[in-house]
Amino acid sequence: MSILTSTNAGTGTPVGGVTRRQMVTASIASLLGWSLDLFDLFILLYVAPEIGKLFFPTSIPTLSLAAVYASFAVTLLMRPVGSALFGSYADRKGRKKAMVIAVTGVGISTALFGALPTVGQIGVTAAVLFLILRLVQGVFVGGVVASTHTIGTETVPPKWRGFMSGLIGGGGAGLGALLASVVYYVVTAAFPGPEFSVWGWRFMFFAGILSSILGLFIFKSLEESPAWVQLQQAKKADAPVKKAPVREVFSRQYLPVLLVNLMLVIGGGTAYYLTSGYLPTFLKVINKTPAGTSSMILMGASVVAIVSAVLFGRLSDYIGRKKTFMIVGIVCLIGLPFLYSGLAKATAVSAITFYALALAFLGNAAYAPILIFLNERFPTVIRSTGTGLSWNMGFAVGGMMPTFVSLASGTTQNIPATLGYFAAAVFVLYLIGSLVIPETKGDFK
Repeated sequence: MSILTSTNAGTGTPVGGVTRRQMVTASIASLLGWSLDLFDLFILLYVAPEIGKLFFPTSIPTLSLAAVYASFAVTLLMRPVGSALFGSYADRKGRKKAMVIAVTGVGISTALFGALPTVGQIGVTAAVLFLILRLVQGVFVGGVVASTHTIGTETVPPKWRGFMSGLIGGGGAGLGALLASVVYYVVTAAFPGPEFSVWGWRFMFFAGILSSILGLFIFKSLEESPAWVQLQQAKKADAPVKKAPVREVFSRQYLPVLLVNLMLVIGGGTAYYLTSGYLPTFLKVINKTPAGTSSMILMGASVVAIVSAVLFGRLSDYIGRKKTFMIVGIVCLIGLPFLYSGLAKATAVSAITFYALALAFLGNAAYAPILIFLNERFPTVIRSTGTGLSWNMGFAVGGMMPTFVSLASGTTQNIPATLGYFAAAVFVLYLIGSLVIPETKGDFK
């Protein structure tokens, strides 16, 4: 049941008692909450070559990269666990409480990476400690998804929910990547060349603590989701289930919904991680772009990602979620392999920048409406849990794709072609999902 349907003329106060200030605060909190956690995750992608040498050393570069991306995938695999825990907590106790705990946990666990000893100092134990900390971080990130991906869309009017989906999901990711790019630019300037491999990567991780501090400051003025508050007051709204939220999502009624959701989320997650997620490594390993130039290109790609996500999220408000998925799926199926090939052949900075920005644009368009689509598939009583599990399970598979690409490539020269093959295969699945799903626009219970 939606309590936001219109706005009182001249007052700026939507029917249902939700003020414009509350909507703005919820939107900013959702956007920055998700971006701060993506910032923490993106740090690893920016220092992947260094982490590979220091924690997973091998004589074969692609194997070191695969090991680093595998550690990234470990975090993604734990995110569904975090969604189950924090999603259930958010559905029972409120979105705000879950968000505060999860964002704080991610920031602290990220900062701890900077204090870890390397393989050269304590041997293989360093790699084990690194992976354990990734597991812990993954649980908290899963919790962030369960709260940030619901409180914003539950607070704004129906006509803006697609826009909010793109702003939080894609805009938050783009903003997180942009913040990581800025930190990378500053740290590489402060610790140039070999110094970055000694101290620079540590300060990249230490910056994660800033996200916890900033998050707590932002959430201080955040009000609880009006949809959740109304549900608690009514007790009968949305026909509350007797089962625990996690059990209900996996029940006979909602399990088919979850499985169909994954077809789209896996496609969107793969598009994201094989474009924006892989770009830092692609520019360094394939194009051999200098750190300063690379960071500037990545900043531009982050801005383009935000624009793309908001644009296609808003488009879904006009033409529907289903049509938007189908259009984006066809374009990505054809366009991504072409862009990977073009980027690999590019030598001029202008050409490299063009292909990188185009990849970021398409990759983020693919999942812009997914957040609101998932919201519309579950009622308020289990929305955090259902959305969080669908998103994190799909993105866990998508997040493992860079590992598979690195392993399947064999040599760095084969990476562009392998990326194209993987992207094409996944978007066939994405298009099938687009065909079988119902139109959900306006179906917000």
